[in-house]
Amino acid sequence: MDKNFPILVVDDDVVSRTVVQKYLLKAGFEVLCAGNGKEAMSIFNKRFCPIVLTDWMMPEITGPQLCRMIRETKTESYVFIILITSRDSKTDIVSGLEAGADDYLTKPIHQAELIARIKTGIRILNLEQSLKSANDEIRLLSITDPLTGCYNRTYLGEQFPQELIRSQRYHHPLAVVLVDLDHFKKVNDTYGHQAGDLVLKNIAKCIIGQIREKVDWVVRYGGEEFLIILPETDCAGATTMAERVREAVSKITIEIVDARIRVTASFGGAAFHFAQKDGPEISMEDLVKKADEQLYISKREGRNRANVIEIIPCGE
Repeated sequence: MDKNFPILVVDDDVVSRTVVQKYLLKAGFEVLCAGNGKEAMSIFNKRFCPIVLTDWMMPEITGPQLCRMIRETKTESYVFIILITSRDSKTDIVSGLEAGADDYLTKPIHQAELIARIKTGIRILNLEQSLKSANDEIRLLSITDPLTGCYNRTYLGEQFPQELIRSQRYHHPLAVVLVDLDHFKKVNDTYGHQAGDLVLKNIAKCIIGQIREKVDWVVRYGGEEFLIILPETDCAGATTMAERVREAVSKITIEIVDARIRVTASFGGAAFHFAQKDGPEISMEDLVKKADEQLYISKREGRNRANVIEIIPCGE
């Protein structure tokens, strides 16, 4: 984090507020000012400020009360709060820290000390961002197939129930499509497993390139098998998508040292429309099983084709 963020200064005393604002502007920071706690929360809710400096003694909402209000607000990242006070007893300092402040400054404010405290806050915020990024990366690794970059079955088990709940709540269709590479064992046996891995990477990239970004998602379901999740998609839509991916896969040429590899894939899909609020329940296993049955039909009919079935709820 650099200086490209606003610092919120809260003080009902115009002179004190202006002095702090002047020091911060001179140091190159963007500054937002509020004359009381209510105004401060209004500004804070409209624009996130990762650093807040607030006076302790203010009418209606005191500095410690403002600290508590900020801590109770859901924010995009941590907020570093500095209390500005003429109180310097240990009891008061502890009280302010317990209210949610991270640091404090006593009046009259010294410019160099103010900037030093702000820099301390920036270091802490940077550390928090680094830890968050590391945790996000660990999380992504835990739900991603390392070879293809698709989601893995762990993510499928976590996310798919949410897709079912969402579809049922809003009475929207949901479809899944299984993709299985044709004669993939022959690729490994003929060209080796490194070539097979290269084929899988290219096929995964092809599938991801054909689906709707941030709507549909792909899971590596087995060795050479992928599962495409299609929210807001009925049987016709799933069939169109499967045919589009099938055609794209069939046009791929994977070049290795001494050969050019071409592969095809077979597709099987199932779509369900949650048309009724209290209609029959369906599970991920139900949909995948029906898709697998259609995949078997595609294989039996000669491969490199797609079959998608619509599951009709009982009673309709």
